Amino acid sequence: MFAPQGPTLRELAVQALSSVERGYDLLAPKFDRTPFRTPDAVLAPVSRALRELGPFDSGLDLCCGTGAGMGVLRQVCRERVTGVDISAGMLAAGRARAGVTATAPRVEWVRADARALPFGPVFDLAVSFGAFGHFLPRERPELFAQVHSVLRPGGRFVFPIAAPARPGSLGYWTLLAFDAAMQVRNALWHPSFVMYYRTFRLADVRAELTRTGFDVELQALPELGRRPDGSPRCRLVVATRAR
Repeated sequence: MFAPQGPTLRELAVQALSSVERGYDLLAPKFDRTPFRTPDAVLAPVSRALRELGPFDSGLDLCCGTGAGMGVLRQVCRERVTGVDISAGMLAAGRARAGVTATAPRVEWVRADARALPFGPVFDLAVSFGAFGHFLPRERPELFAQVHSVLRPGGRFVFPIAAPARPGSLGYWTLLAFDAAMQVRNALWHPSFVMYYRTFRLADVRAELTRTGFDVELQALPELGRRPDGSPRCRLVVATRAR
């Protein structure tokens, strides 16, 4: 699962016993060599779907990490692309990897908490990849309200969401065990490290987005396959800020 140049077991242990911010600061130099980075197999179909929805002038990558999603935004945004993350280390790694370019769109990296975004309604598009497990269910309404506040009327908040693992499957038990281990870790050790895989349920998320003021649509991502019952393995949530 990890490349030879990826983090050692000891480094992962230190990260796991740190806060979310400090843990990612430590992991940042090797993050792109871990399975935690959103794979290109997911980024590519999202890029395709956004090209059909766009183009857009300005885009925001929420919890951008080292910038995997920034590459998606640069394909569909004409003027400005902004990545925001709480980890200074992840932002530094993203800047270094992206380099400096004089071509459009303009690229910015901003350190901030996603629950207190330092922007007005200046974006046409916001995306996020693999970050929602870092927010407890009770924090989601405020998180979605923050995204709503930085989008222009008609702006879109877009992210992929995988279908839940089939009960009894290896994936189901693996995620259940991981979440249980995190609950035990956070009960016994501080600061907490919030990372849960089974709390971001589509029905709940869709209802919360609607209450926040989004019109929500779902698009299948056929490139990522279908489950035995024919349903998509992954959908794209397209939440539009109502005018």
